[in-house]
Amino acid sequence: MKLFLREHLALTLWTLAELLVVVLVFWYDGYDHWLTALYAVLLGLFFYAGYLTFRYTTHRIFYYRLSRRMESMKEFVPSPENAPLSRALDDLMDAQYGHYHALLQSYELKQKEHLTFMNQWVHQMKTPLSVIEMTAHDEDEDDPRFRSITEEADQIRRGLEMVLYAARLDAFEQDFSVEPVLLRDVAGEAVHELKRFFIRNHVYPEILIEPDLSVQSDAKWLRFVLLQVLSNAIKYSSGSGEKVTIRACALDKSIILEVLDRGAGIPKADLQRVFRPFYTGENGRFFKESTGMGLYLAKEVLTKLGHRIELESAVGEGTLVRIICSREHDIVVR
Repeated sequence: MKLFLREHLALTLWTLAELLVVVLVFWYDGYDHWLTALYAVLLGLFFYAGYLTFRYTTHRIFYYRLSRRMESMKEFVPSPENAPLSRALDDLMDAQYGHYHALLQSYELKQKEHLTFMNQWVHQMKTPLSVIEMTAHDEDEDDPRFRSITEEADQIRRGLEMVLYAARLDAFEQDFSVEPVLLRDVAGEAVHELKRFFIRNHVYPEILIEPDLSVQSDAKWLRFVLLQVLSNAIKYSSGSGEKVTIRACALDKSIILEVLDRGAGIPKADLQRVFRPFYTGENGRFFKESTGMGLYLAKEVLTKLGHRIELESAVGEGTLVRIICSREHDIVVR
């Protein structure tokens, strides 16, 4: 109703002005019968009100649809009104929906093709990488050249894993399984996978988790998140000789998993932006291996799992990453 009144406000003012001009023309011509003039004006207003009533009645659904915000294109239902303007709107929206649907299908097809290509490419790269690792391992392990090859191969493998998981993120609901996950086991697997990275950077892991402490989550994705957090902790603690502590505890209705390092820390100005994609911040100038994707992917995965991630840090003192999982939470993919 408000939209109808706003649309016809100008026409109403124009009609009133037109009736007033007609009356003034007769008045200046010497016609002074006010009752007759008033009757003519009221009659004109009566017919105008009749027109507005007819217009609103025949276009009521049309104005209602224009006034209400549509949440999705699925809500579009053709109007039963036969008014030309209403039918024209239906035809326009139907055509736009068809274009939108075709474009969306095209993008979905391209996305699936891209995902398939990335999966195949990563798996193809793993084969020559495995050959390189086996060759370097079979040679003299005391030779620093082969140790360097093995370390670089580890870094390439971690990069390939990040690419693979990032590509799978959009199809997350098809690639996860909720079950009780023992946090100590997940932490142990992550530390074992990064053992050469720990040794290379002279940083040492410390796991302080009760053996029976578990959460409802997906072990594979949770391990991926822990790998990203640990990689950052090792990278920014390189050469310090300090420990990276992985600990967990039950608090009220939550289970909290923490990763604490004693490394470079994060400047206060960067704390609110470290979860943005490709953001490396001030530390990225000093640590050239930073990609700015680790914490972004970790947060995206945890959000989809219904978990939360928090971060505390001080420059020169280290960083604490806290993953909060609800003990009574049923995971709903978001």
